[in-house]
Amino acid sequence: MARESGSKRMTESGLPIEPVYGPDALDGWDPAEKLGEPGSYPFTRGVYPTMYTGRPWTMRQYAGFGTAVESNKRYKQLIENGTMGLSVAFDLPTQMGHDSDAPIASGEVGKVGVAIDSIEDMRILFGGIPLDKVSTSMTINAPGALLLLLYQLVGEEQGVPAEKLTGTIQNDVLKEYIARGTYIFPPKPSLRLIADIFKYCRTEIPKWNTISISGYHMAEAGASPAQEIAFTLADGIEYVRTAVAAGMDVDDFAPRLSFFFVSRTTLLEEVAKFRAARRIWAKVMKEEFGAKNPKSLMLRFHTQTAGVQLTAQQPEVNLARVTVQGLAAVLGGTQSLHTNSFDEAIALPTDKSARLALRTQQVLAYETDVTYTVDPFAGSYVVEKMTDEVEAAALELMRKVEDMGGAVSAIERGFQKSEIERSAYRITQEQDSGERVVVGVNRFQLDEEEPYEPLRVDPAIEAQQAERLAKLRAERDQPVVDAALAALKAAAEGTDNVLYPMKEALAAKATVGEVCDTLREVWGAYVPTDAF
Repeated sequence: MARESGSKRMTESGLPIEPVYGPDALDGWDPAEKLGEPGSYPFTRGVYPTMYTGRPWTMRQYAGFGTAVESNKRYKQLIENGTMGLSVAFDLPTQMGHDSDAPIASGEVGKVGVAIDSIEDMRILFGGIPLDKVSTSMTINAPGALLLLLYQLVGEEQGVPAEKLTGTIQNDVLKEYIARGTYIFPPKPSLRLIADIFKYCRTEIPKWNTISISGYHMAEAGASPAQEIAFTLADGIEYVRTAVAAGMDVDDFAPRLSFFFVSRTTLLEEVAKFRAARRIWAKVMKEEFGAKNPKSLMLRFHTQTAGVQLTAQQPEVNLARVTVQGLAAVLGGTQSLHTNSFDEAIALPTDKSARLALRTQQVLAYETDVTYTVDPFAGSYVVEKMTDEVEAAALELMRKVEDMGGAVSAIERGFQKSEIERSAYRITQEQDSGERVVVGVNRFQLDEEEPYEPLRVDPAIEAQQAERLAKLRAERDQPVVDAALAALKAAAEGTDNVLYPMKEALAAKATVGEVCDTLREVWGAYVPTDAF
């Protein structure tokens, strides 16, 4: 949300916005160097030559709640309404590698996503959904390998070979230490697991996007646009270095890397942010890592509209916010998009609100003219100037991270977390003072809010999942499970790729919690340090 500081208008990144921009804003600016052509280095204008003129972006809707049965029903509704790809939300116990009947999971089962404890849940989640025809994104990080393998096993049961599976696991654990908190293992073994995933997918699931390096959660925690892309790209550099150190050629895995950003209501700066991020990443991959494949230089990204900007007050106003945010993502060149439902500041989306969120994307794609031409803002004095300024601010932050020894070392010192917390505090102060306008909250309020009936998750789900787990453990071949978990432990203690024994354990009906506990025995659990 745009703000004013005295008489001076400022961007979200704290950069001044001038009332008028002209050619002088771009003194010394070489269009050929800065822009190039769409689909070519440095990809400022987009990663594909035709962008949306051939087909629109992939329309995803992030969904998942309660049990696998309920979520499966929602997915089928979304597909019927025109969703091009599924995006799975998992509950907190699943994200943290705990079974639904674990004491620590009490009160959280099925609340913020679907509960997945074993292959049986995954089988139900995708029942009747052909995995060779749908692209699936899974927002899962520390236990990302487990959910990917469960997905592969369900695909095999459907008769779908792994080479035909398409989708993404988020698998970005570094941002968990920075902003989100759903980590399990310490950074070093977490990076080893990610390198194993890269290697496994190159051989076994070649069309799968092995990681979605995420700035979204940093932005939701309060990061400015410049901080969002700086810390995200710094994490990306750490992942590339890890894979190269593990013996992989950069061009063997870099084309499958993807990114995940937020889109705010400050449309001009968001467009500039996306352009700057593409340009920085292309240069890093070319100059630092020597990537030769043009696909290795492309920053392909998914976008989600800004949940943190949604309000519980006058929630229908969120429809306008989400439309502007979605438009910013499209004008910035996103490859896929999730538009938030207007009621998400209150509760899980209802069927109607989820459908309206999807319809918002469809209006942008089919009723406007933004898909008729590639990169509509190219050459805009204000957007090109903002792109340069956001790029410079991001590069300065990335230099600070490098000076500390890279993303992991900076995380261990609490640098990124501290910087984001300062930005979040500033935003809160500006909202409290009224300097930053939030419609319906600190200006244009109603005397009385209209009643709204939210979607509620049945608390009986927790007991139902516990019963399912008890039945699974009673009926499975326990010696086979024990042997498989022992093989996984041996691989974790050594240097073998852990995904192969992990798949065997999951196929034998080992649970998500049992697999993660086996790895915890070897690798330990992460304990955060104090802020920088």
